[in-house]
Amino acid sequence: MSAIHSLVPARFLTLTAHLVIVITIFWSRDNNVRACLPLDYSQDEYRSQDTQLVVALSVTLGLFAIELAGFFSGASMFNSTQSLLSIAAHASASVALLFFLFEQWSCAIYWWIFGFCSALPALMEILLFVSVFALKKKPL
Repeated sequence: MSAIHSLVPARFLTLTAHLVIVITIFWSRDNNVRACLPLDYSQDEYRSQDTQLVVALSVTLGLFAIELAGFFSGASMFNSTQSLLSIAAHASASVALLFFLFEQWSCAIYWWIFGFCSALPALMEILLFVSVFALKKKPL
């Protein structure tokens, strides 16, 4: 199997690993929300942090939908640059989010992980998707 064709399963596996960890954080976000709060917190502070984490996780899931749509449509499946970026970002996110989950890092750190490991590859996926399908459309 050539190096290019081994990127496809690696990309799929890292995307899937990142997705599973995000869903796990979604289900067990109570401890992470408490880690973001001071020792004495009010119910309003808890709700605010919980809402912020739910929004961040929901946007992450939306970006997964964009990336998986581009991947399964074939627009970026065999693009080695996008595959390497996606593999690096999602593998890094998987490791970082495991620490976020188990070490109960601050919620502010999630936004950094989100920006570099979810938003960046999704933005590149959108640009690649647009460029592939916009160039195939021929003017009359």
